[in-house]
Amino acid sequence: MSRQARILLVDDRPENLVALEAILSPLDQILVPVRSGEQAVQAVLADEYAVVLLDIMMPGMDGFETATQIKRHAKSRDVPIIFLTAATMQPEQAFRCYAAGAVDYLAKPFDPWVLKSKVSVFVDLYLKRNESVLDHVSAGLGAVEETLALLRKLPAVLRDAETAETAAQLAGQVGRLRDALEGFGVPPGRY
Repeated sequence: MSRQARILLVDDRPENLVALEAILSPLDQILVPVRSGEQAVQAVLADEYAVVLLDIMMPGMDGFETATQIKRHAKSRDVPIIFLTAATMQPEQAFRCYAAGAVDYLAKPFDPWVLKSKVSVFVDLYLKRNESVLDHVSAGLGAVEETLALLRKLPAVLRDAETAETAAQLAGQVGRLRDALEGFGVPPGRY
């Protein structure tokens, strides 16, 4: 099963993105760097992410506004956001981070091991949740295949060409679902 997730890195400074990539590359996940809040919102609407690392101080749309925009959309509402800030964290700024939807924040310079550990937790949760969903879908597909096999043996289906054609179309759809699950790395024996 695929053990990779996307991690969105948002910072207007290229050197900060390079540093984040260097810190997180040992996790062997898909790192997606973007340089603005607008690009971050577009990215979370286009793909799923295990976690977003978001700089607060950016020109244009700052981190707070970016987080608010990310949380506004149903598709990205539940993605965890960790704020990264070079500013000295005041208590009211921490409150703003959480009010904007962040699960955590780190002040720069931060300990690379701490960042990697925090990101790793969210990646593991994301992968386990997706694996659980695939297991559920796999089990349901197995039940549909068993029911379809029984249906195709019924005398009424065997005698009626239209019903037999409908059963054949359903079998084709089940086959495409099976192929899709295998594309996600679910081995054939799991369903």
